Amino acid sequence: MMDRQRVYFSLANRTYYTNPYAGPWNFELNVDRQALDVFEKIFQQMQLLEISNAWRAQLPYIQYHLDRENDEIDLRLMKIYALVHEYGDEETKSFVEQLPYFNKRV
Repeated sequence: MMDRQRVYFSLANRTYYTNPYAGPWNFELNVDRQALDVFEKIFQQMQLLEISNAWRAQLPYIQYHLDRENDEIDLRLMKIYALVHEYGDEETKSFVEQLPYFNKRV
């Protein structure tokens, strides 16, 4: 088992802090280095997709709900919340389980 460390995760800023006073955060997580690498990779992917979306936004004939890039961002956001759920405490898990897409029935 890899060593875990406590981090303070900011979804809005797409970052984490090792010090709770370093910046604003939403979730306290107990994660290993491999999980932090996954968070960082997903954040990078989301940033690239949002840059693409900024260009796409200039094309008003493509509606948001038909936009593949927005679907890709939503998918990554769900992955982020799945990781937050996995590495969070019971309060964090309970919060994520209340999100509308967490228990989607297919």
